[in-house]
Amino acid sequence: MDSVIPKPLQAIVDDFSLCEGPEKLELLIQYAETLPPLPEWLREDLSKMDSVPECMTPVFLQAENQSGKMIFHFEVPAESPTVRGFAALMKEGLDGATPEQILKVPGDFFYAMGLQDVLSFQRLNGISAILAHMKQLAVKAMQEK
Repeated sequence: MDSVIPKPLQAIVDDFSLCEGPEKLELLIQYAETLPPLPEWLREDLSKMDSVPECMTPVFLQAENQSGKMIFHFEVPAESPTVRGFAALMKEGLDGATPEQILKVPGDFFYAMGLQDVLSFQRLNGISAILAHMKQLAVKAMQEK
């Protein structure tokens, strides 16, 4: 399967690649502030969401398939701004993508952003796990067609 990054996510990757050192962290934290609140139907019962156990931070994720396009919902504590920022940029970059497009995103696409220069190996593993879980939800959506 060819690796392809959807245009909205590629624009985010490009923005990060232009930043240097501490600017990358600042941009990630800015994204953290943009993560939308959960819809009411999820706020009432987090057990409807999947957890991403590989993350040190509690990350909960839910996906909806709306007419063949994926919409993601994340719950990440405000006390974890880097993980919250990554979740926000993944939501912005992949909301509206088809399951097939999500499956084509390279598992290490964030290296082009330079995040390995400012985040620990453990954080990078968590980031990989979030994308892997999004891909699992995309596969599930394809099977439910």
